[in-house]
This record gives sequence, structure tokens and C-alpha cells, in this order.
Amino acid sequence: MFLVVGLGNPGPRYTDTRHNVGFRVVERLGRRWNIPLTRNLSGAIVGDGQVVSNRAMLAMPQQFMNCSGQPVSMLMGFHKVPAERLVVVHDDMDLPFERIRVRLGGGHGGHNGLRDILRLVSEPFLRVKVGVGRPPPNWNPADYVLASWNDDEKPVLDRFLDTACDAVEGLIQHGLEKTMNLFNPDPAARPNRAAGRL
Repeated sequence: MFLVVGLGNPGPRYTDTRHNVGFRVVERLGRRWNIPLTRNLSGAIVGDGQVVSNRAMLAMPQQFMNCSGQPVSMLMGFHKVPAERLVVVHDDMDLPFERIRVRLGGGHGGHNGLRDILRLVSEPFLRVKVGVGRPPPNWNPADYVLASWNDDEKPVLDRFLDTACDAVEGLIQHGLEKTMNLFNPDPAARPNRAAGRL
């Protein structure tokens, strides 16, 4: 089984913020695969079912972002999910908006949710990094990720979230190398097709 974790902050105040893009991707995956996220388990809202070719549990930790590690490690332990089948979806300011990067392992890059997961999960895990871009000059990075999407981003946000979902499905169906080759290059160089239909 795969454990797909979207990072974010709980509560309506944060729903439309850049920092909650992980939640948005997991919720969209739940709708795609008819997996209701309705159960509370180990400090997360979860649902499980079939995603492409494998059983998967979708999870949104309900601690605040900087306390994401405990729900993730508890779900991994309870369901005996190894690190190589943990997929964490999160925002990344070092990537431009509309860029996706898939990788295994790495540091936290200043992301407090990843920092806390790495504190408790010692083995490398899979990541889908969702680019939100850098803040404008003189804008505090914390304020930027906790702000809503701007008017230029909103019209293409649905398509961008779909691409992130495709990347998660690619990891589950095709593995790391093939998914990296498809999603990590500049979007202009990518084939115009979903990972699940390769």
C-alpha cells in the first residue's frame, strides 16, 4: 500500500492558501478515485481505496504544518508502509508556479512540514513538490505561503492541481524514474498526456 500525504493547515482560514496545496491535491485524488476522506485516524483525515494499480491511503494531517511528522509516522507504523511507498505532496517556493518536481529524499529546504516529517522518518521518501514561486520583494515568505492564490494564478490552478495528481499517479503506477522523466523537465518539453495513460 502507498501512503499519499498532502501537507497543509487545518481549518477554513487556510483552505485557499499556497501552503495548503498538498491538501488540495489529495482531495482531488480522492474525487478522481472515489475515495472519501472522512475518517479520523492518527491525527489525520484519511481515506483508502484503489489509485491506478495499487491500494493507497490518502491523508491530510490535522496538526498544524510544523507538527506533520507524528501523524505521518503513526500512519506508516500502523499500516506498515515503508518509506519508499510514502508520497508527500507539498508546496515549494524554489519552484516557479506551474512547475512540478518529483524526487526521492532530500532536505527540508526550510519547509516546516517536511522538517518535522524528517525528524521522525529517517529513510528517504517520495515527494511531489508543487511550485508556488518566490514572494515579491519585501514580502515575508511565511506571509506569502499563507496568502491566497492571486488573480493570475487562479485561472490555471485547476489544471496545475490536475498535473500534480498525475504525478502522484505516475509514482504509484510507473515508479520514480519514469515519473521524474515525465514531470521534472520544463513543461514546454513534456509530452501532452497524463502519467496514468502512458
